[in-house]
Amino acid sequence: MSEWIEKQIGEIGYFKTSGVDKVIKPDEHVVRLVNYMDVYNSVRIDKGFYLSETSATQHEIDSFDLKKGDVLFTPTSETPDDIGHSSVVIEDLDNTLYSYHLTRFREFEEKQLDDEFKAYCFNQYYVLHQFEKKAAGTTRFTLTRGSFETTYLRFPKDKGVQNKIAKILSTADAVIEKTQAAIAKYKAIKQGMLQDLFTRGIDLNTNKLRPRYEDAPDLYKESKLGMIPREWEEKIVDDIAKVNGRVGWKGYTVADLRDFGPLALGATHIDKENKLDLSNPIHLSMEKYIESPEIIVQFGDLLIVQRGTIGKIVVIDRQIGEATINPSMVLLNNIKINNFFLYYQLCSFIGQLQIELLTTQTGVPMISQEQIKNINLIIPKNPKETDAIAERLKNIDAILDNEKSYLQKMQSLKKGLMEDLLSGKKQVKVAEEVLTQSENYNGRIYQCRKTVFR
Repeated sequence: MSEWIEKQIGEIGYFKTSGVDKVIKPDEHVVRLVNYMDVYNSVRIDKGFYLSETSATQHEIDSFDLKKGDVLFTPTSETPDDIGHSSVVIEDLDNTLYSYHLTRFREFEEKQLDDEFKAYCFNQYYVLHQFEKKAAGTTRFTLTRGSFETTYLRFPKDKGVQNKIAKILSTADAVIEKTQAAIAKYKAIKQGMLQDLFTRGIDLNTNKLRPRYEDAPDLYKESKLGMIPREWEEKIVDDIAKVNGRVGWKGYTVADLRDFGPLALGATHIDKENKLDLSNPIHLSMEKYIESPEIIVQFGDLLIVQRGTIGKIVVIDRQIGEATINPSMVLLNNIKINNFFLYYQLCSFIGQLQIELLTTQTGVPMISQEQIKNINLIIPKNPKETDAIAERLKNIDAILDNEKSYLQKMQSLKKGLMEDLLSGKKQVKVAEEVLTQSENYNGRIYQCRKTVFR
């Protein structure tokens, strides 16, 4: 087993805070500049970074240059638990300096740390917790040079072991980055699908999108929402769903809340992707729940935020037990078409633009029940087309959910690996699980693509 040692950071290197923060001047050298957010958002700085430019004197270039293996720290933050982010320079950066609100750590001539290992060693909980405790301030918190120097670092003495640990963790990072890229890609695909499916629809004879209006104008007709397929018709929400909200005199107070019982759903239970989030449930008394049977939430119902964060919409896509809505919500039930089709259209540009235009901007943003009832919709006359559109969008959502779940799994795995490997609790042979995940990744993505584009 490799020997682990503990040293104050000041014993293995030194810190220097930059003074570079100027506009470009014709009589000085133009240099690239690493800024606060570059370090905050990444654990590695390399030539691929799009960095800002400034001007600097030769003295500043000599004093605040960056070399391979340097570590940049964020010494200030608005909260103590968000201080001390670090990023490692992993390759030589010609003519590149760091800005005045960053602190550079550079090892002494006899280096004790592997460059790749630094990216994880300085970002482990053991180190960040010390930074948090040392942060001084009231409205903005700061770490002094002395605070950095006296912080303890624990690491294997053998740099070969350090490098192996870094390779394991970087493999996990690579899978995480690929998953994040896949999520971004599928989100873009979904936006394109929403645009195409709600303007062109699906030709049930070919199971493909209809030709664009520009290519086949005879297939389209005019509507309040623009050109739509001739097989579609215009409706409003009130034509296809019952719209109900909580009646004012049936509202509730804090005294009606309980530790358990029926759920009271509000805007906080809809995430930014318009998905149901019950991680922080709010419970209501049974008396208040049964008092308003018209707003009891059932599987398949839609909820729309009426006040506050306007535009949030969710479809109840699973059984959640007894639930109702709070006064900021509107419930759509007794839906006469595919409820997912309605959900996706209200989430798309068609619904969101109308909601935005109808929202009052004085005081608390609000849209009335009557306005929600009169939101314009475009719907295929053939329910099979409605179902086909909803199914394609459900498929892409299922893939996105799968990718997000996988991302959480890999982030959890990496966190566990960091806790184990950077404390010396486990030897580096635990790489197998991460490597297996990486090897299987491309095959998993291929299966996802088949589902989307079938």
